[in-house]
Amino acid sequence: MARAVAKSVDEYIAALPEATRAVLERVRRIVGRAVPAAEETISYGIPTYKLHGRVVLHLAAWKRHYSLYPANARVLAAFGDELTPYLVEKSTLRFALAEPVPAKLIERIATFRAKEVAER
Repeated sequence: MARAVAKSVDEYIAALPEATRAVLERVRRIVGRAVPAAEETISYGIPTYKLHGRVVLHLAAWKRHYSLYPANARVLAAFGDELTPYLVEKSTLRFALAEPVPAKLIERIATFRAKEVAER
């Protein structure tokens, strides 16, 4: 059975198990503080943060981790070894749900992506 596509970020997060919901709410607050002007929406069925219609970050919850996208070449170059523990793969950063949220790193990535989007 296919999972219903959420119509809002609130709906997406509300459908998650309680422990996952708490982590995603925390990440949501971090991104919101880092990029307060970002529009929060659903794109590709997952929470998405946009500036001027351009994607800053996507956020998705999985069974054992949550992911941030995109981890493009500029992000990888800017954050280098800091990203190694997060299984960077095909522009995806994976953070284990069982581990503490790397708040400062996520904030810096969101800020970096917002600046990258604004410069285009």
